[in-house]
Amino acid sequence: MPYVTVKMLEGRTDEQKKALVEKVTAAVTETTGAPAEAVTIFIEEMSKNHLAVAGVRKSDL
Repeated sequence: MPYVTVKMLEGRTDEQKKALVEKVTAAVTETTGAPAEAVTIFIEEMSKNHLAVAGVRKSDL
């Protein structure tokens, strides 16, 4: 049972998230041989003030 966690900034549409989980599921089944029914995907969204690169929060850009 493969588990995949995708962490990303909030703001994607439901359609984008649907396409993401479909394509990630397809990639996992293709590469591991696991059936799609066994693939679990977690999407963890965070606000821009919870992510910083090089000491600068994304919300400050």
